[in-house]
Amino acid sequence: MLQMKKGDKILIIGSGPYTIGSSVEFDWCGVQVLRTLKSLGFKTVFINSNPETVSTDFDECDRLYFEELTIEKVLDICAKEEPDGVIFSTGGQIAQNMAQALHDAGLNLLGTSVESVDRCEDRGKFSQMCDDLEIEQPQWASFDKLEDAFKFAEKVGYPVLVRPSFVLSGAAMAVAMNEEQLRDFLNTAVGTGKENTSVVISKFEENSKEIEFDGVAQNGEIVCSAIAEHVENAGVHSGDATITLPPQYLYLETIRRVKNVAKKLAKELNITGPFNIQFLAKQNEIKVIECNLRASRSFPFASKVLNQNFAGISAKVLVGEKVEPQEKDLLETTQVGVKAAQFSFSRLKGADPALGVEMSSTGEVGCFGATEEEAFLKSMISTGFTMPEPGSKILVTLGKLRDKVDFRPTAGKFLKLGFKLVATEKTAKLFNEHHIPCETVYKISENKHPNVADLIANKEVSLVINTPNKFSHEERTDGYLIRRATIDANIPLIINLQVAKLLAKSLEKFPTMDDLPL
Repeated sequence: MLQMKKGDKILIIGSGPYTIGSSVEFDWCGVQVLRTLKSLGFKTVFINSNPETVSTDFDECDRLYFEELTIEKVLDICAKEEPDGVIFSTGGQIAQNMAQALHDAGLNLLGTSVESVDRCEDRGKFSQMCDDLEIEQPQWASFDKLEDAFKFAEKVGYPVLVRPSFVLSGAAMAVAMNEEQLRDFLNTAVGTGKENTSVVISKFEENSKEIEFDGVAQNGEIVCSAIAEHVENAGVHSGDATITLPPQYLYLETIRRVKNVAKKLAKELNITGPFNIQFLAKQNEIKVIECNLRASRSFPFASKVLNQNFAGISAKVLVGEKVEPQEKDLLETTQVGVKAAQFSFSRLKGADPALGVEMSSTGEVGCFGATEEEAFLKSMISTGFTMPEPGSKILVTLGKLRDKVDFRPTAGKFLKLGFKLVATEKTAKLFNEHHIPCETVYKISENKHPNVADLIANKEVSLVINTPNKFSHEERTDGYLIRRATIDANIPLIINLQVAKLLAKSLEKFPTMDDLPL
C-alpha cells in the first residue's frame, strides 16, 4: 500500500442494492469514509447502484458513478479515473469479493492485504492460522465425499453446522441435528455430487453465548474497538440477533480473553482498517467463529453507542494518517445500546418466522437507555412490536423439554405482572405441575378445541412465545403453523427464549409504556 497524500484521488466501492445481508449499515460506513476523506483534503470517487442511499447523493463525493457493482464496471471506471488508491473494505461482502481481481489488475488497494483477506475467507487457511496462534475454534473439517462428512459428524457429535467452503454471512448454511438431516442438506442445498464442490462441517456449540468484536487497526495494532454480546444464544445469525453494547453479562475474564485474541489476529494479519471477529463463549472459554477484514453491520451501532466514529477512523488509517490508540473503557460507558432486527415476514407469504444460521432480517434499529431493559423495550417498540397489556393472555408453545423447564421462572414473572398464560398440552402440563396456573389449548394439527388456531384467529392472545425445535426453515411443523398464523393475524411473536426472558425482566422494571422514559 502506497502512502497517500493530500489531493490524491481515492475511489470507494459501495455496497450495492439493499438485500438481506447488505443494507444501510454499509452505506453509512461508505458515507462516513467519504466525508472524512474530503475533510482531509482528498478527492473522492464513489461507485454504487442504489438510489435509496445517502452515498448516491451527488453532494457527498467529487465524482459519483451510478453503476452496477461488477468487476468489469469497476475496472472500467478505474481505467477512466486512474485513482491513486481504492477502498474495498467498507462496502460489505460485495466490495470485498472484488479485492483479488482489483489487486491482480495492478490497482493500489488501501488497507489490509488481499493475502490476509484470503487467509480469513479460506476456512482451511484460517483454521491453520488459529491453530498456529493457539486460538480455540469449534472443531471443523472440509469434505468432498459424503461418507467422510458423516464420519466426522459422528466423531464430534451432533448437531453440526454445515456450509459451503467459501461462503460467509450465513448464506447456504444449516444446522444438522442428525445424520438424516445432514444427508438431506448435503444432497440438496449444497450438492456435493457436483464437480469442485466442498463443504465445511463444524461442531455446533449449543447453549453458547455469541460475542461480536468490532475494531479498527493500523499496521497490526488496534486503535479502537467495541465488544458487544448477543441476547440470543448461538444459532441466530448476527444480522438477526438482538445485540447489547456494552455487554451486560460477560465475565471480565471473558472480555480480557476476547481482547487478547483480537490483538493476536490483528498483529498476525497485519490489519490496517476495519475488521470484525465473532466468538462463542461458554463460562470463560471462548472460541473464534470467523474474522472478517472489513466493516461490519454493527459498525454504525458501535460508533453511536461509544460516540466514536469507527468508519471515520478507518478512513484515516486507510490513507496512512497516523492515529493514536483511543480505546474506551466499557465500564465507564454511561449509556446502554440495544440493536434489534427488523423483519418482513408479514409481507412474505408462507415464510417461516423462525431464526437460524441464515440471515432473515431486512433492517435494524438501535436504541439507548440508562439500563439494558430500557434500551431493549425502546428497540422492540421501534421495530413495530406491540407490548402486551397486563391482564391479557400470552400463548406459550415451547419445542424442547429443556426450554419448557428453563422458562418456568419467566412464566412466573409474567403471572406476577398480571398476565394469563395459555399453552399447548405438554407445556401447560409441566407448568401446572409446578404450580404455574396455565390454560391448555390444542395444537392446530389436532383439530380439537380449544384450539390454538381459534385463539390466534380471534385475537384472544396479545403475545405468542414459540421456540422452534430446529435451527432450520425447512420443516412445516406445528410450530411453523403457529408462527405463521400469529404473523398473519398481526399478533406480536417472540421466537427465542432469551428474548422472552429479557422481555419479562424489562416489563418488571417498566410495566407499562407510560413508565418508560422516552
